[in-house]
Amino acid sequence: MHPDHDPSDGTDDEFDVYASEVEGRQYRGTSYLPMPSDDLEDAPDAPDYPDRGNGGRFSLLDLPRVPKVSHVVGPSAIMLGASVGSGETLFWPVLVAQGGWSLYWAFWIGVLTQFFVNTELQRWTIATGESIFRAFGRVHRLWPIFFLLAGFVSLGWPGWAAGAAQVGSWAFGFADWKPLGIGLMLLIFVSYQLSPVMYNVVEGAQFVLVIVSILGAVALALVTGSVDQLANLPAGAVAVGTLPPGTDLAVFLGGLAFAGAGGYLNLSQSLWVREKGYGMGNYQGRLKNPLIGEEPEPIERDGFAFRPTPENLRRWRGWWRVVQLEHFLTFVVGLLVVATVLMTVAAKFAAGTETTGIDMWLTVVVPQLSGTGAVLVPFVLFVALFTTEYAIVESFVRNSADIIYEAHGRQAGWSLPTIFLVTLTAFTLWGIVIILLPFEQPFFLLVVGAAMSGVMMWPYIALTLVINTTRLPRHLQPGWGRIVAMWWATGFFGYFSTLLVGRTLARDFGVTLLWTEPVLLGSAPGGYVLWAAFLAVQAYTVVRTVQAKTRDTDVDDTERDAARGWLS
Repeated sequence: MHPDHDPSDGTDDEFDVYASEVEGRQYRGTSYLPMPSDDLEDAPDAPDYPDRGNGGRFSLLDLPRVPKVSHVVGPSAIMLGASVGSGETLFWPVLVAQGGWSLYWAFWIGVLTQFFVNTELQRWTIATGESIFRAFGRVHRLWPIFFLLAGFVSLGWPGWAAGAAQVGSWAFGFADWKPLGIGLMLLIFVSYQLSPVMYNVVEGAQFVLVIVSILGAVALALVTGSVDQLANLPAGAVAVGTLPPGTDLAVFLGGLAFAGAGGYLNLSQSLWVREKGYGMGNYQGRLKNPLIGEEPEPIERDGFAFRPTPENLRRWRGWWRVVQLEHFLTFVVGLLVVATVLMTVAAKFAAGTETTGIDMWLTVVVPQLSGTGAVLVPFVLFVALFTTEYAIVESFVRNSADIIYEAHGRQAGWSLPTIFLVTLTAFTLWGIVIILLPFEQPFFLLVVGAAMSGVMMWPYIALTLVINTTRLPRHLQPGWGRIVAMWWATGFFGYFSTLLVGRTLARDFGVTLLWTEPVLLGSAPGGYVLWAAFLAVQAYTVVRTVQAKTRDTDVDDTERDAARGWLS
């Protein structure tokens, strides 16, 4: 029996729902099943099928059979790699060192919040095969462009490559970290030329780097004896709402955004699961390297839909269990382990420090250590930062190439793999230029990108929830538990984004009219306008999702009802 099989499904032929061992193993690379799209029947405009909005019709196909969790691990490993060198290595250890364990509540809440956000970003792709950007474009063609620009502001600075180079140069006694930073950017570029399916290179590299990072972090905590700090964990975990005086709001919002991957990075989850072949993404095609002589695969503009037959609904439930387990066991558990053990080291050796980022580790923590501990700190930092920069390059290039292709390139006859390669080349060269500029502290680049990442999460979380409840049929919509979690996510990031935007404009740009106070009262007149906008967006999101969940679709089917659950 398949380990994810639910006996309550009452299925007579388990093979109709779950993939065989041979079929499931195909997902360990990436899975693609080409179909003659032009010969397929179009899905009707009916309540049982996704709402096509501004896009073309969906083609009808059955949902693929469900593989084991162990066969589809990959997308969340890349997301974990994107996280270990950002919030989990720099922001949260610094926040805990400066403000104590009373801030730990924000970390674990941030991680669980991103679990729901990331899996909701996957929902449209698993149901239709389309990327989340295509879903945004079906609402309005400007939404993907907005996120492209916001993504560049947040990730267009090679702070993690610069940080890794700073650590490596410090460890080896190099006078200048910039040549190493440039070398790391070039290494990432060259690695993409190793496989026809470019996703496979990234997944394989991230698996190795993530395992090394986690083992190194755990070893560091054991060697330094900082595990005794775990006694403070329970009190910090329940100190919800505590924010020590003097906490740097930009760093805090960056930590919230990077309690996980954050910002533009999270949106890549949709493209990674499409490349892997999750659900209807199995029919969409993979992005291949145009420089390696294999035939390209078409990336269909309009996705697919499946009829709500009993078999397809059982497969949907199976896929959804697998998706949640893969993300929870890889992403959530991995983050909680690696970040927490690094926080213990920072809390033990850098308590009360005013030094931030990499400098805290190299100038405050390392001088107090000797032997293995002193070696492990720069080693863990270097691997974690390089792992994150690798994932950031992958995320930015893949997201941006997809947006450019759908917004203009497809109509202009451009090739998506070529757009990817050109974007990769341009981003690499841009990163090298930024590294050569006279920035003395790479942490400055990280704070800029992290704060913007937190701000951009607010609109796309709200938009994703509205799409998943208003554009998907009821049997594919999120359950009420997930909807409440997404309401929380929009409020969480919307509140801190509004607070940060108002204060930044008032303090750094002299627009005092926009000053915002945490309790709303006491804000400047323009600050009240910002708070009103935040509340309006939150109210709109709640009202639209409630309307979608409670609308009468004239469909009364026990099998469809069984596909809907509290955390469906």
